[in-house]
Amino acid sequence: MMNVTGIITEYNPFHKGHAFHLENAKKDTNSTHIICIMSGNFMQRGTPSMIDKWNRAKMAVLNGVDLVIELPTFFSLSSAENFAFGAVNILNKTNIVNSLYFGSEHGNITDLKKISEILVDEPLTYKENLKKNLELGLPFHKAREKSIINEFNDPYLEKILSNSNNILGIEYIKALKRLNSRITPVTLTRVGSNYNDKNLSSSFSSATSIREEFFKSNSIYSIENSLPIESFNVIKELKNSNYSFANEESIFEFLKYKLLICNEDFSNLPDIGEGLENKILKEICNSNSFKDLIEKVKSKRYAYTRISRILCQIFISLNNYDLDKLKDDATYIRPLAFNLKGAELLKKIKKESDIDIYTKLPKKISNTSLNLDITATKAYSLINKSIDPLSDYKTSPFIIK
Repeated sequence: MMNVTGIITEYNPFHKGHAFHLENAKKDTNSTHIICIMSGNFMQRGTPSMIDKWNRAKMAVLNGVDLVIELPTFFSLSSAENFAFGAVNILNKTNIVNSLYFGSEHGNITDLKKISEILVDEPLTYKENLKKNLELGLPFHKAREKSIINEFNDPYLEKILSNSNNILGIEYIKALKRLNSRITPVTLTRVGSNYNDKNLSSSFSSATSIREEFFKSNSIYSIENSLPIESFNVIKELKNSNYSFANEESIFEFLKYKLLICNEDFSNLPDIGEGLENKILKEICNSNSFKDLIEKVKSKRYAYTRISRILCQIFISLNNYDLDKLKDDATYIRPLAFNLKGAELLKKIKKESDIDIYTKLPKKISNTSLNLDITATKAYSLINKSIDPLSDYKTSPFIIK
């Protein structure tokens, strides 16, 4: 009997903390199969991936994941709420996933469920407090945080709501509740470095610290101890073949060209508002780098990651798409890598669900979201010279037989 556990990931790159999480997912849910839904070439916090989606999926399967499918770009470059909903919705529509496993700093599923219920049900007192906090000029996430604390009359909740993985976990549970899903959420207490920790640690280093160290030293051996051997070997092979590793600074000159020359309207982007596009246009002329531009644009209301995400959305031309159509179309299975058990999962999905599966892309594509995925790869190929602009058509999933 199949017992399938779903994991929502980025694996940028797959490190020892991910291996620990995967091992515990199998143990804690007693799973027979693991399916991961993974961001493509752009991350939720508004950066390009260090390594392309196919090689990251390959690392995951070599480390024990059975099937890696791509999270559509529209959701991978979205707010935590949309990112979570998009991923959970796809896992739910497969009709084969039993558990959703995620790491959180808090590690108590009951507390996370309690908070998510308030956000879904929105009792009157919560709504009134939220309105009042927004009128005081607080950014939405802070206004929401204060309203939740007030609802429970529990200042301890501030600690839970200030951690990024707790917030994502709450959004996952919220999405499951909204979809009336039968998938059971299960959480693991996160150990090791926080996501934004920039120093390599002796236990589990964060993906951020691994990337920063790699680009600073330009040596794969500086990050060897932070990676499982399977991941290290993939990166070593790429490095030896003169692979072009990407980071956010690679985007800057292309972004500058687009903002200064192309005369496009960016006001319809999902994360933009209050004439923010005008501030970006003004500050691009005074900025020397991607990070410098974000520092000049960010404010109390617009956090660093939100600005970073907007810049990536501009880079991939998200503004040229109908956002409602994108959201409606962003529900399909796009396998990037799998093993024999992963092939069993695909077969089971075909049997149990009517969700579209794209193992190979057709030449003519009517799906708006799939077209955005292809455009995102073309944009990514500008900053990662190792990637063919038409890779989505030419690259087959990595398969372990």
